[in-house]
Amino acid sequence: MKIVAVTACPTGIAHTYMAQEAIEKECRNRGYEVKVETQGSMGIENELEQEEIDEADAVILAIAVGIDGEERFEEKQDAGKVIQVEPGDVIKDAVRVIDQAENL
Repeated sequence: MKIVAVTACPTGIAHTYMAQEAIEKECRNRGYEVKVETQGSMGIENELEQEEIDEADAVILAIAVGIDGEERFEEKQDAGKVIQVEPGDVIKDAVRVIDQAENL
């Protein structure tokens, strides 16, 4: 399974990167391919290419604020392949969030 994600929190410091780490760790534990874009205090890092989004089986938006480039996910949203959660939800229970992504 291939998962792409974007993480962003209001201050763009701790939760953005903690959510990234939680998603990456749980996906690695399951043997999934994963790439996580962060939109934090340093701007956009590890930016997702449209091809990576198109090839993904699921998209996780772990965001508590609006993000740049949200339109990139419209096709996946229309196909029901996007879940949106708070960064804190991923940090607390990445297993549940990845389970949700599996069931899209």
